[in-house]
Amino acid sequence: MHERITTVQYTPDLEALTRKKRVCAYARVSSDRDEAFHSLSAQISYYQKQIAEHEDWEYVGVFSDRGITGTKEERPGFQAMLTACREGKVDIVLAKSITRFARNTVILLNTVRELKSLGIDIHFEEERIHTLSAQGELMISLLAARAQEESRSASENQKWRIQKCYEKGIPVTGNCLGYRMVDHQFLIDEEEEQIVLRIFSMYLSGMGVTAIAKQLTKDGIKTRNGKDIWSPRSVYCIIRNEKYQGDISLGKKYVTDHISKKEVDNHGERPMYYVQNAHDPIIDKDEFTKVQQEIAERAKAFKGSGEQMHHEFVGLLRCGQCGNPYKHKYNAAGTKYQKSVWICRKYDLLGKEFCDSQQIPDDILKQKTCEVLGISNFDEQVLRERVESIIIPKRNTIIYVLKDGTEKQIEWQHRSRRESWTPEMRERARIIAYQQWQQKKEEG
Repeated sequence: MHERITTVQYTPDLEALTRKKRVCAYARVSSDRDEAFHSLSAQISYYQKQIAEHEDWEYVGVFSDRGITGTKEERPGFQAMLTACREGKVDIVLAKSITRFARNTVILLNTVRELKSLGIDIHFEEERIHTLSAQGELMISLLAARAQEESRSASENQKWRIQKCYEKGIPVTGNCLGYRMVDHQFLIDEEEEQIVLRIFSMYLSGMGVTAIAKQLTKDGIKTRNGKDIWSPRSVYCIIRNEKYQGDISLGKKYVTDHISKKEVDNHGERPMYYVQNAHDPIIDKDEFTKVQQEIAERAKAFKGSGEQMHHEFVGLLRCGQCGNPYKHKYNAAGTKYQKSVWICRKYDLLGKEFCDSQQIPDDILKQKTCEVLGISNFDEQVLRERVESIIIPKRNTIIYVLKDGTEKQIEWQHRSRRESWTPEMRERARIIAYQQWQQKKEEG
C-alpha cells in the first residue's frame, strides 16, 4: 500500500520578509555621578544614530538605566525593554557589551534564551556576538561567568576599602537629618538642625514618638527623604541616633553578597567600631543621655505583653481614599479590652480631617478573606499565594485583587456590641448600671 501524501502549498509571509527589522538598544551606567550621566547620554545618541543609518532598520527606542547595578533584574529600563520584546515590537536588541546588559549569569542566560525563543536577536558589540547564531549561547555562558566573577571581585575590593576606612574611624556614607557628609565629614545643616533640636525637646517634654510624628506632619515639615508624613519609627530612629551627640557607630549594617546587594543589620557577624567626638554635635551629650534614659523608663512602664506578634496582612492592605497602606494596631492595648484592628496609616497619624477611612477588626478581615477564597479556616500561605492586594475603597467595603487578574468586592459590618461582649464585660456593665441606679435613688 502506498501512503497518502498530502500536498501543501507554502505561502510565504511577504509582510514579514519585506518589513524592516524593528531595532531597539539597551544602555546602562552603574554610577549616578554626572560623568556617568553624560556617558549614558552619549550611548543613547550613538544608538539613535546607528539605527537611523540602516535603511532596513526601524527605530523602536533606546531603553536605559542609570545608577543601577547590572547584577539586579529590577531595572526599570531593562524591564521596559523586555516588555516591548514580549509584546512583539522588537526584532533586534543592541547592547554595547555583556557587562552593560547584565553581570548576573542567571539573569543574562534566562533573558537571552527567552528572547531567542521569541526570535529576537541580541547584538553584543564589543564581543561581536549574535545570540541567534550557533555559537552564541556557549560564548555568552563563558563570558557571563567571567563578568560575574569580576563583579564579585569588585565587590570584595569595595568591602575591603570600606573596612579599612572603618578601622581608621572614617565614615563612608551616612547622610542623616541635620547633617551633610562632605569629604567623609559630617557637617551641620543649620535648617535641618532646628528640626532635630525640636524633636529631642518634644520627647523630653513628655510627648511620645507618635505624637511627635503627628505634630511634625501637621506642621508641614518634610522628612529627610522629602516625604509629607512622618512615622513614629522615623522619630524613634532620630532620638536613638548617636550621631546627634557627635559620635559615630560604624558597621551597623553590611551587604550580604554582591548579587542581591541586600543590606542587613550587623548583630556581630562583622566588626563594628564606635568613634567618639567625631564631629560637631547637634544635641548636648547630657541631653542625649537624658533622652536615652527616658526611652528606657518608658519601655519599662509599658504594660504590654512584650510578645512579638506576626500580622498576616502586612503589606497587602491599602486605603482606597488616600492611597496609604493600612497598619496593624491594638486598640486599648495592655487592657482586657485590647482589640486587634487594621487602620490607615494616615488616618491613624493625622485623624479624620486628613483621611475619612475606617478601621477593620482583624477577626472580621480574616473571616471575609475565607469567604472570598472559599476556605473554611484562615491560612496565610493561601492568602499570599492567591491575593495580590486588598483595597479599602469606602466604609464597610473590601476589594480583593487576586493574582489571577480578577477582583472580588465584599461588604462587611461590625458585629453588634452585645455579640462582641465577653462575660466579664457584661458583668462590669451590670455593676456600673446598678451603681448609677443606686446613686440616682439616693439623690431622689
